[in-house]
Amino acid sequence: MRTLSLMAGLCLGASAWANVPANEPVEPIAPAEITDPAKVELGKQLFFDPRLSRSGFISCNSCHNLSMGGSDNLPSSIGHNWQQGPINSPTVLNSSLNLAQFWDGRAADLKEQAAGPIANPMEMAFTHILAIDVLRSIPQYRESFKAVYKSNEIALDEVTDAVAEFEKTLVTPNSRFDLWLKGDQQAITQTELEGYQLFKSIGCVACHNGPALGGNSFQKMGLVEPYETSNPAEGVAGLTGKDADRFKFKVPTLRNVELTYPYFHDGAYWKLEESVDIMARLQLGRKLSEEEIGKITAFLKTLTGQQPSFALPILPPSNNDTPRPQPFE
Repeated sequence: MRTLSLMAGLCLGASAWANVPANEPVEPIAPAEITDPAKVELGKQLFFDPRLSRSGFISCNSCHNLSMGGSDNLPSSIGHNWQQGPINSPTVLNSSLNLAQFWDGRAADLKEQAAGPIANPMEMAFTHILAIDVLRSIPQYRESFKAVYKSNEIALDEVTDAVAEFEKTLVTPNSRFDLWLKGDQQAITQTELEGYQLFKSIGCVACHNGPALGGNSFQKMGLVEPYETSNPAEGVAGLTGKDADRFKFKVPTLRNVELTYPYFHDGAYWKLEESVDIMARLQLGRKLSEEEIGKITAFLKTLTGQQPSFALPILPPSNNDTPRPQPFE
């Protein structure tokens, strides 16, 4: 009897796996593989260290808060001297899966991206030279860089390399949807499954596919209807100067999307349901019913994965040689 029950259970399990469609356009996110823990720990310290900013107050985590889905939940970020940022801060979670960084793709990878905000006068408002001077003045940082990079010098290339190495660990595997993709049919509800099927059938997966459900292409915002916004960002056209690239932005990841409001490059919409409606109309020419919007929204919420979990870094103290912050200029 016990043997028959076990066989029945195995058959049911096999059936559950068989019922999950093959060749899905979405893939599960793989857990991070850490090959150099010392470099990751150094990068984590730098990610959280506000002394890389002119004010001594803004760190990478200020705009990419790891307690808030890797974003700051603001339409645009607050920079040095309370300046308003020009564009919504994309999440840093799963950013290693992007084909390029920033909305317009102006940074090829995480390492190149890490250098930008430090010297941006509207963000951290420092200079690379002064930021390096801060790090060089602190003995514990000198020791850490020497241990990781086998050099007595600290250079910008090493700073950005360490930050990027830490950011590569900020992936969010094992969402409920990923568990479903791996064969657990009980991981999502019937409504959520119907939302996914609708997500595919109306064409959302044309842009939101792969492990990150986005981040792997640039698309025009407003293919069927123009997107109306007061935000001056021109997308890729700001780099190329080509009118054909106007309003062409990197497709954002939909991973953890319920955590990363407000939405779009201008952060104009706070409700996920509104964003679903707008994308369907402007990109696909589809007017969805409230029920359809509700189902797709339910599916999107299954994409919230395991958030990064680690001990907060204890930053080494400044000393008499460390350049002083200037928060109130």
